[in-house]
Amino acid sequence: MSFVFDIAGARQSRTIGKYNQAIQERNAKVAEQEGQLILDQFDNYTLPKLVEKIDQLEGETKVAFAKSGVEESGTARKIKRYNAEQGEKEIEIARYNAEIGKSRKFEEANFARMQGSLARMQAKQAEIAGYARAGESLMRMYG
Repeated sequence: MSFVFDIAGARQSRTIGKYNQAIQERNAKVAEQEGQLILDQFDNYTLPKLVEKIDQLEGETKVAFAKSGVEESGTARKIKRYNAEQGEKEIEIARYNAEIGKSRKFEEANFARMQGSLARMQAKQAEIAGYARAGESLMRMYG
């Protein structure tokens, strides 16, 4: 009669494997959504704030030059160009960090999918072992 339990255990292993794989697939989708959210957040929040900050710095520099009576040539022009270059670098660094964050989340998603596949394979092994035990039990009963 133990073969009945072995068969039931084998079927249960299959169900558990599918369930664990489904959980990991869900985790992968969540990680991918989080990765896309990182980029969306950069585009919709971080980038506009950086541009606003850069514009404010440029405005403050113009006002400071005007107050001091400095002409827009020579050193003043170099300072403006340097500020613009630094602003662009800051935007590039922030964009790079957002891309890295997205990549990490996508790697997390890939890892979750691998874990799901592994869980499914392990369950398949347990299922086969259960059927093998059931077959051995039947052979002992009738052999």
